[in-house]
Amino acid sequence: MKLPDFPWDALAPYGQRARAHPQGGIDLSQGTPVDPTPEFIQTELKASANSPSYPVTTGSKELRESLINYSRQVLGATGEFDVLPTIGSKEMVALLPFLLEAKRVLIPRIAYPTYKVGGLLAKAEVIEVDIDPASWPAEGVDLVWLNTPSNPTGRVHSDDEMRSVLNWSRSHGIAIASDECYLPFPDQKRGTSILKFAEGDNKNLLALHSLSKRSNLAGYRAAFIAGDNALIGRLLEIRKHMGMMVPLPVQRAMAKALGDETHVTAQAELYRARRKKLSSALIANGFKVEGSEAGLYIWCTRGESDWESVAWFAERGIIVTPGNFYGDAGKMHIRIALTATDANICEAVSRIGAN
Repeated sequence: MKLPDFPWDALAPYGQRARAHPQGGIDLSQGTPVDPTPEFIQTELKASANSPSYPVTTGSKELRESLINYSRQVLGATGEFDVLPTIGSKEMVALLPFLLEAKRVLIPRIAYPTYKVGGLLAKAEVIEVDIDPASWPAEGVDLVWLNTPSNPTGRVHSDDEMRSVLNWSRSHGIAIASDECYLPFPDQKRGTSILKFAEGDNKNLLALHSLSKRSNLAGYRAAFIAGDNALIGRLLEIRKHMGMMVPLPVQRAMAKALGDETHVTAQAELYRARRKKLSSALIANGFKVEGSEAGLYIWCTRGESDWESVAWFAERGIIVTPGNFYGDAGKMHIRIALTATDANICEAVSRIGAN
């Protein structure tokens, strides 16, 4: 097995060029939060610093109650389901095919690279597909990745598309892993969790969520999955053997963060305003914005190779991501992250407009 090269290594020379700009570089290539972790969450983490005992893999009673309440009240889950905290969402994306012993995995045609890497680590066959399940193979498939709002495109799948995926899963008895990390940040459209569409029948469904972006907790590595009792039970048993436990201070901070939506709404408004400013500047300078309906990214093109666009931005001291990082279907696009300070977003807008 040979994993693909780590994509950001190829971007490094353009980063160097951008940082040589007289006013310095502006990094819009990675979705790394820059806004502060809310103070009330920091306070909870500090208060929990005395933590001499091992945490439990399944999560503390307090955290589990918070996860279940969040799944019901915010995600719209009903019926029977289980929850499980994870060490960030990326580890679960990378490990899920292995943990479920998947041999054939379907991933979006334009997708977060770790979906493919996770399949390769499990020595599974990885097949890229469009959102319409009418075109999907079913024979031998063990797992399907769904991602809405999408990274990198920001596309929100329609209700009809989500129901079609759900019906396909039920018809074939195949597990769906719905990566919903960007649901907290609607813009032109608002996404809906697959658990709400399930209407209480959560068999073969897993929804992945992260507090990295939602609550600016990327450094805490705080995430969780919710869904099918049996699937989560299998994951729990293996993870107990592997010692994959979220640290107890982080569990307590998660529980506190999940009980508040005010800070999430405020953060969503920041990203909405940043998207509006950047999109207007891009369109005025010949770029076509596609998708970009929610989440943290702008997906755009001006009909040229992604690397040509990356170089154009680098000359202006801005680092963006080439679309080919997310599959061959993205090689005419670039992804621009909204995770920069308001001052840097305004400066980027100024540089984009300077010919």
